[in-house]
Amino acid sequence: MSETSQNPPRPPPPDDDPAAGLARNAFFLVLGQVATTALAIFFNAALGRTLGAQDFGLYFLLTTMSTFAYVIAEWGQSLFVTRQVAREPERSGTLLGTAIALRAASALLLPGLTWVIAWLLGYDVRTQRFAPAFVIANLPFFLSQAFSLFFRGRDRMGDDASISVTNKALAFVIALPALALGAGIYGVVGAQTAAGVAALGLAYVLYRRFHGLPLRSSAATARELIAGGTPILAMSAAVSVQPYLDAIILSKLVPAVAVGWFGAAKAILGTLTTAAAILGTAAYPRLSRAADDHVAFVREIRTALRPMLWLGALCGTGTFLFAKPVVALIYGSSGFGPAAVILQVFAPGMFLLFLDILLASVVYAYGAARGFAVVKILSVLVSSVLDFVLVPIFQSRYGNGGIGVVVAFAASEFVVFPGALLILRREKLGSGMGVDMLRALGAAGGTIGLFAAAPALPWYLGIPACLVFFTGASLALGLVSRSELSVLWSMLRRRRAPAVIEPP
Repeated sequence: MSETSQNPPRPPPPDDDPAAGLARNAFFLVLGQVATTALAIFFNAALGRTLGAQDFGLYFLLTTMSTFAYVIAEWGQSLFVTRQVAREPERSGTLLGTAIALRAASALLLPGLTWVIAWLLGYDVRTQRFAPAFVIANLPFFLSQAFSLFFRGRDRMGDDASISVTNKALAFVIALPALALGAGIYGVVGAQTAAGVAALGLAYVLYRRFHGLPLRSSAATARELIAGGTPILAMSAAVSVQPYLDAIILSKLVPAVAVGWFGAAKAILGTLTTAAAILGTAAYPRLSRAADDHVAFVREIRTALRPMLWLGALCGTGTFLFAKPVVALIYGSSGFGPAAVILQVFAPGMFLLFLDILLASVVYAYGAARGFAVVKILSVLVSSVLDFVLVPIFQSRYGNGGIGVVVAFAASEFVVFPGALLILRREKLGSGMGVDMLRALGAAGGTIGLFAAAPALPWYLGIPACLVFFTGASLALGLVSRSELSVLWSMLRRRRAPAVIEPP
């Protein structure tokens, strides 16, 4: 008996208001991200202050190696499975079951492969020992993320957020006493393993409560996921290989303490750019469903584009103005002060990075992942070549080679942006994109100019003031409208239950 005949799903009712649908998805993701961001800040603060800049640099390097290994093991599932679940919910049980089976099978090879790479790169015995340990520690959470693909495809962003929050919260709660007792990186490995197991259990419980179809795997679906995920894997690998190569190149060209400064800056940048990932993730299922309808597709792009421009300009402005006090608050200025300089140098590039994150989701939904993979590979080549040139220059002149990495990365985004426009063609994005970009830059410039002329404010007053003034400038310049803000406000006021798959 087929999966469809056993338990046919009921698709969600059509949403005639794309802004409301996007806001609903983003709302649940933001709730989860607020919690995980707070936990990540405290966790990184504990790590930085306990381990010191040198061992924090090792932690950053190991985390980067593990993350890249799992990008390969995922094989493009993150976008392909989400898209297929959104389009064919009746196949969700087989799609998810097969995705989990493929993840588990590929993950068996990762620890040994990671050790071999660490050995070939000439890292010391301690790094070689911890590299596969980090991969093993992250395996349970990697499996739990397969369920998140289903939740995203069914617009259940609240369940997706619950898994991430649980993992992050338990890792923090377990690691904190371990660090206090002097367990160091060993304690972090144990905490991540236990937290991942709990997240995996929660993911399965949430899936069954949602009346998810029985999990199954099939060879035919496996071939479909491998074939469909390959172009996305090329894109994902191109995206993920850049931070991987950045970390490797930096660790070979600068002292360990400078790697720690860069790792601290990257942790804060990762927190900030998650806002862009939230919006891109929230928009992706809707973009996928509208991809075959030109008018609807352009409407969905425009719905997500203006908020993304607003976010990118706001985060870049805030990073430039408040990097120093934020780094001092989290890590302590005595050991990690140079990390703030890295953040300030990259702040202008954040605007283009946010826009490119959204364009990546648009390209995936449009079905042009192969072309975008070529663009990303070119950008990685540009960034890596510039790393070898700029890192030694900034290390010798300023004692902070991490500045060279972010300058190289910002330069590489000028390859991604025109490449995405070329793939999509200008009419896919509408004619007002350039005007909105100028409005966002105008709001950013006005805010920075105001803070430069006004008396200095402490960070706890300056950050809210920055948000208020930037929002006011955005309204005045037409970057965002009152109606767009009212969509978010109505989302906060009303509680609307998302659609579920129910038994017949």
